[in-house]
Amino acid sequence: MIFKDIWLDVKAVQERDPAARSALEVLLLYQGVHALIWHRFAHWFYKHKMFFTARLISQIARFWTLIEIHPGAELGHGILIDHGCGVVIGETTVVGDNCTIYQGVTLGGVGLNKGKRHPTLGNNVTVGAGAKILGAFEVGDNCTIAANAVLLKPLESDTTAVGIPARPVKVNGVPVPKKQMAAAVTVEQYARMEERVLKLEEELERLRGERDTKDSEAVDKTSEIQE
Repeated sequence: MIFKDIWLDVKAVQERDPAARSALEVLLLYQGVHALIWHRFAHWFYKHKMFFTARLISQIARFWTLIEIHPGAELGHGILIDHGCGVVIGETTVVGDNCTIYQGVTLGGVGLNKGKRHPTLGNNVTVGAGAKILGAFEVGDNCTIAANAVLLKPLESDTTAVGIPARPVKVNGVPVPKKQMAAAVTVEQYARMEERVLKLEEELERLRGERDTKDSEAVDKTSEIQE
């Protein structure tokens, strides 16, 4: 099964990388394929609870390929890690079949809690160079995350997302109306403003309480002096 997965990864590079000339060249010279080969063996040890061996293999792979894939990550078939330098894939990440991941991508977690904390990518997802997908949520099939985008929320299938934070700009190939995008921004900004106003009101009430306490103490001292 491992060797079948490796062959599918090699074929994926041949089909989707115009620079690839032969299967032998891909197998011997592409560090993205090398990282996936190392990972598939590391993941086998991880599933059989030989965690030290799994981690050792992944660290050796990281040293030679500059691609860091935690042995616990679940990767599908036909994955293309193009160029690959700086790619980081976390422990509870799930990547579907026929996904393309470019250099500098992070599939990371937020928080320090154990359990599921990394993203789940569907099939045929493309993640552009430098993009970050952070959190335990799902990205649907056939999605595209643009270069340098930071995705923090789930995406429905067939969606293209760009920006920081990333927002949908196309769904099923149809551009999202700018009014909808502007409305989404306005709602987020309003929520942040409301949160700040509540904090300011709480701080104001605290300061008023301190002032009233000081005024009361001052009145008491004045009465004592007069007596």
